Order: sequence, then C-alpha cells, then structure tokens
Amino acid sequence: MSSRSKITILFQEVYYFLLIMADERNFRSSYYEKVGFRSVEEKKSLEILLKEQPFDKAKLKQFCLRFTVPAMYRNYVWKILLDVIPVYAESHDFIMMQRKIEYETLQKSLRVAKIIDDNTKPQVIYLMMWLLRTRRAKLDISAQMELPLNSRAMCRMAETVWNVLDTDHEEDKCVDVYWILCGLFDQLQKFQIEVGRLQECAYTLLEREDPDLSKHLSKIEALNSLPFDIWFFSCFAGVICDGSIPKIWDKITVGAYKVLVFVAVITLTTLRRALLRSENLDSVLDTINNMTEETSEVIVNKALESWQQSGSTLTSISQTAVYNV
Repeated sequence: MSSRSKITILFQEVYYFLLIMADERNFRSSYYEKVGFRSVEEKKSLEILLKEQPFDKAKLKQFCLRFTVPAMYRNYVWKILLDVIPVYAESHDFIMMQRKIEYETLQKSLRVAKIIDDNTKPQVIYLMMWLLRTRRAKLDISAQMELPLNSRAMCRMAETVWNVLDTDHEEDKCVDVYWILCGLFDQLQKFQIEVGRLQECAYTLLEREDPDLSKHLSKIEALNSLPFDIWFFSCFAGVICDGSIPKIWDKITVGAYKVLVFVAVITLTTLRRALLRSENLDSVLDTINNMTEETSEVIVNKALESWQQSGSTLTSISQTAVYNV
C-alpha cells in the first residue's frame, strides 16, 4: 500500500472518529440538559468569569447571549452589564452607596413636590424617578404618566423586575430594582424608533412559519391590532410569566433586541389551536394574556432556540440581518 493511500485511510479514520465524538458530545449535552446538569456547567463558567479582575464585560455579554444567567447571580450580572456598577469590584461598595444616596434624593424631591405620596404604587415611583433623573420629566408629570409607553410598558417592567430580583435586604432591593430599571429603560430608548420595523419582522416571520395562522388572524382583523408596540416596549412584561421572562431579559441587557420578534411569533404559534378558534381580537388577547407558567416556559425556550439558530450574536436591530428573519 502506498504512503498516499495510508495517509488517506488515516484521515478517513480520524474524520469518522470526530463524527462519532461529536455525536457523543451532542448526546451528552442533550442528556445533561434534561437532567439539569447543564445549568451546573453554566454556573461554573460564570463563576470563572466573575473571578476575573477587572470583569471582562465582553465575555459576560457573550455568556448572556449563549446561556441563561443563574438566578443567584442575575442581580449582580445585570448591574454590571447595565453600568449600575463598574467592572472594578473594589469600587462596588462605594458606588452603590452613592447610588443609594441619589435614589433617596430623587424620591425625597418627588415627595416634597407632592408628586408622590405613601399611596403611590412603587412601579410608578420608579418611573417618575427615572423621568426626573434623565431630565425627561415635564411640568405636568401626572399627565406624562398617561402616555401608553410610560404608564403601561415601563410600569409593567418595574413590577416584573421587582418580582424576579432576589436580594437579602428589602432596602437594598428597592435601590437595586430602581437602578436596574434605569439601565433597562435606557436600553429601551435605543431601539424605541425601531419598534415599527420589529413589528414588520414579526409579520414576515409569522407568515413564513405558520401561513394558516397568519391568514386567520388577518381574516378576523386581529393581526394588525395586536399590541406589538406594548409587547416590545415592555419586553413582554405582564405577558410572559415572571418565572420565565428573565431568560429573555438576559439578552435585552446586552442589546439583543431581535429576540423579541421570536418571542412574539413563538407565542402566537404555540397558542395556535386556541387562536384558530378565536373569532375576534378580544378572544385572541384573552388567550395570550392568560397563559400558564408552563406555556410561558415552553414559549421562551422555543423562542431562544429559534433566535439562536437565526444568529444570536446579533445585538443591534440596526443591523441589516434583523430584517431578514
């Protein structure tokens, strides 16, 4: 046998070996995920990243794009990614002390001006504080709160952030919730003008994935009346259950807004049986707004899978690829 033939056979053997190993790894990954081991591996990976000094935000962003942030680290990681605290761990105590002082000053100012009182809902207080801090507050701030974007979308987010964040001290939680909300609100401002295009992407993707459902929703005049703007502005707060929505917001913290398109479409296709029986918009909205926690979890997992398959490294909707979903 010639040397060339031996080399060819050797390459073939290596190739088949790698295929077998790849299949085995895929099987193992699937099995580990089913029995809950994958989250253990992800936790260890994140802990390694959090031991780096200073933190590498690029690596943390890549982690959030690929995985779900473990609940015990979510508060901390979100604060880093949303610039609530710096990448230098030794500065965190001082920075959070300053954040707390500013939090108390803003709230006191609103109370002195009699804009808020003890009966004002916490989510409304947070939003008013953000408007004041970012110099967006108008003379009649109460009237400003009547705007759909502010009063509905952002208040939904405030309530959801309060429910999903886990801290040991109630006072610290108030401060953390407010500053994380500020970071999320700032993210929303970046893609606010693109919501219309996201909505067009959702129409296109739904028609491609489930043309029958798309035609039915159009026929009953529901498709163009669905509250996509509120869904996108609130990042599905109040629609997706609180137990599942952090997986989506892990991506929002790094600016991966394209994921919202997939959440919208997968929500509709997952509920297709009930939606196909719906005869008007109210019936459609009633089905969507009364999802079980189990259904929310299924939707989120499917949406993330579809989003990743489409190219999850996309973090800006201004890029051309987002319109080719």
